[in-house]
Amino acid sequence: MKIKKIFFCIIFIGGFVNAQNFPNSLTLEEAIEYGLSNNFSVKNANREIEKAEKDRWSIIAIGLPQIYAEVNYQNFLEMPISLVPAEFFGGQSGEFAEISFGTKQKVVGSVRMDQLIFDGSYIVGLEASKIFLKISENIYEKTTLETKKIIVNNYAAALLAEENVKLLNNNKKKLEENVSEIHQLFKNGFEEEESVEQIQLTLANINTQLKYAVNLSKIIHEMLKFNLGIPLEKEVFFSSQISDIIDESNLIFENKNNLNISNNIDIKIAENNFLSESLLYKYEKSKFLPSLKAFINGSYTGNNEKFDFVKNNQKWFGSSLFGLSLDIPLFSSFSKKVNSQKAKISMQQAETKLNETQYRIRMEIETALNDYQLAIENYFTEKENLGLAERIENKNQLKYFEGMVGNFELRQAQIQLYSSQSKYLGSIKNLIERKINLEILINSPNHNLK
Repeated sequence: MKIKKIFFCIIFIGGFVNAQNFPNSLTLEEAIEYGLSNNFSVKNANREIEKAEKDRWSIIAIGLPQIYAEVNYQNFLEMPISLVPAEFFGGQSGEFAEISFGTKQKVVGSVRMDQLIFDGSYIVGLEASKIFLKISENIYEKTTLETKKIIVNNYAAALLAEENVKLLNNNKKKLEENVSEIHQLFKNGFEEEESVEQIQLTLANINTQLKYAVNLSKIIHEMLKFNLGIPLEKEVFFSSQISDIIDESNLIFENKNNLNISNNIDIKIAENNFLSESLLYKYEKSKFLPSLKAFINGSYTGNNEKFDFVKNNQKWFGSSLFGLSLDIPLFSSFSKKVNSQKAKISMQQAETKLNETQYRIRMEIETALNDYQLAIENYFTEKENLGLAERIENKNQLKYFEGMVGNFELRQAQIQLYSSQSKYLGSIKNLIERKINLEILINSPNHNLK
């Protein structure tokens, strides 16, 4: 019983410790940092680098000394018989004598060391392993950039979803007050029943939007936690504000005509792909070169009628040798030549792909920059429009209850306000998406848009 209690205590403590590994609150910067360490895709991309490093060492090991040891034990259940001319032993010519050679049991122990001296394909393979490692690092970098983009967009979407819920709750509260006041006016004969029905219809629409917004906010928060590598059941508070993400004093982008596209991750990948195809071409050509290996072999042999090899009086006979092995390719029915030509075509394709990628990225950056500048202008426009819509709605509220405007004018002002609120939040979302998209394309610390 005591052991069982200790066991459950260990489980509880272990679970408690694991639970402490997850943050309770995250700013945007903390979310990015946490996500780049715990996102599932980033973890696997990092493991690809580890695998590439192991592959590189496996290639390096080919050119290092290779040592093999072997122990071979033989026990003849029936000794082999050899036939020799009988006349060797004084017999008659034309007859054969049956003779067994050797002992019934035999042990041979040997050690061999091989050393590669020259092999063109090995030299190319060493160079290629560096490129393959860089390609894995490029893939990791691309994964982290895409993950950062997703986290920023999801984080902003989560904040905007919360803001939308707040706005809808405020609209609902104000409409409920209006319903109460208009209903009282209707009871006193100062307002028509249609006015009550109109405001109730508007309130019903707001309630429907609010329910949807609450559910959407929950889904976005869960999506964000998934991309951060946090269990969905874990409660996390995202503490940054929209104003922390959008710095209005820094919504500019300078050096439009001096953008360096070399840091773009797609271009890096295309460059390394071209290098890898070039090395594969060199590898195929290296197959025309000879290869040279050296080896040293040493062995000891013991013979006995019984298994007495561990005794001190057992005799062992040693031998050793040193040798060189030169492999010269002479004729392969043109297969090496064809493979070399094929590799050259692949290299040319990779070069064309690199040129295409460089051109495409320039166009994408120019488009992204224009989209970002348009998003900035749209953001300030919608912000100003929201302020105007709020003032118009407030004025119409006062005029309506003073009898200066009718129900239709009030409802139009309310719909205009709700539309402006939606467009304002949409402009923020669009601005953040365009901003991070441009940052990822440029991928340079000298062009940080924040």
